[in-house]
Amino acid sequence: MPSRPYKDLLIYGCFVLNRLVADMGIDLYQDGLEGKLEVVLPRQVGMSKEEVKREIKSNHFMTDRVIEALQKEGHVAVEETEGRYRIRITREGVLHIRHYNEFYRKIYDEQIRDHYRFTTAPFWLRD
Repeated sequence: MPSRPYKDLLIYGCFVLNRLVADMGIDLYQDGLEGKLEVVLPRQVGMSKEEVKREIKSNHFMTDRVIEALQKEGHVAVEETEGRYRIRITREGVLHIRHYNEFYRKIYDEQIRDHYRFTTAPFWLRD
């Protein structure tokens, strides 16, 4: 039986950021995206910690590490209300994933294919 490809914080962050953008229903590569973010970002629903955990298909410990890393880099904002967390992508997060997606696709092709084997990837990550 073949082993599953190793996934690290970078690729998990890639999955989370792409999901957050896809959930906003926008085309990551549209012209003039930067100017539209002021309108789109405040309207985003974001993800709960549990949704992040399901997206990266990992455990609670790794989920916390991924969220903390993304928050430290300024790619997400974490809001806590009554013990519940809401993770939302920031302008920096959108611009980061837009800029680095092709790099991630080249370096992590096997992990990306494995991750989206049974679910649908955002259209910009499909072949």
